[in-house]
Amino acid sequence: MNTLKKFCYLFTAVWMLSAFVSCSDNDDIVQEKPTPSQVLSSTPWETTEAKDKNGNAVALTDASVASFVGFAYFKADGNFTIYNLSDALRSRGTWSVDAEGKTRTITALNPDGTSIFSRVVDILVLNGNEFTYRIHTNPNDPSVYYDIIHTKTAHSEPANGQLILASTPWETTGAKDKNGSPVALTDASVAGFVGYSYFKANGTFAIYGLNNVLRSQGTWSISPDGKKRTITALDANGNVLFTRVVDILTLNSSEFTYRIIPDAVNPSVYYDIIHTKVAHQEP
Repeated sequence: MNTLKKFCYLFTAVWMLSAFVSCSDNDDIVQEKPTPSQVLSSTPWETTEAKDKNGNAVALTDASVASFVGFAYFKADGNFTIYNLSDALRSRGTWSVDAEGKTRTITALNPDGTSIFSRVVDILVLNGNEFTYRIHTNPNDPSVYYDIIHTKTAHSEPANGQLILASTPWETTGAKDKNGSPVALTDASVAGFVGYSYFKANGTFAIYGLNNVLRSQGTWSISPDGKKRTITALDANGNVLFTRVVDILTLNSSEFTYRIIPDAVNPSVYYDIIHTKVAHQEP
């Protein structure tokens, strides 16, 4: 009996020691702190305030800061998209944050991958709820700056195809009539819609013929439901030449197809203009 008691006491002591060691081991576990890049990419951001160099509030519609206002999405793959507060795509490209979290760099890109601009800003605040940077708007006078304040938001990135259309050049590679029969791209019925298209993230577009001669330029947009694309062609002085609204049939990473109805009075006659993703650089 004494032997059995001793065995039970020994077993209990060993069990308690194991439990104590296990708890001690758990206490020693240190959760790894997220990097500044991980913090920035952890949530969408909405511009909610701006301040001047004196700390005074600046209206977000003020021309000094308006171009920095919107919803920003810094993705873990190193790409970013920024939309204005009306959900229109404003810029896209690549981003990075230095290891110490002191500066953020963005490089805005054209559809053909060429750089529009690179911008480096000082990070003042970066945590799970706030991202504030300082922008110097006058390269000749560093004393002029604005602090752009962003707040964590649950606002979803628009999914109506704007980013897809702006992410690559498009080449017209086919056309079909209302019966689904192929139409030669040189046919007068469709020739005016054929070329290389560049829909830029700032809401402007340029379309060139397959001979690289500029055919039209102006502004573009996609309806909130992603079903229609609108272009407004402008002349060199900004005067409107025409506005064209077409139905989007296909818009994905490799194909963009829309339907054009040449005569609104006769909607039964239409052509489907097929574009394919291409690596062609804008002339």
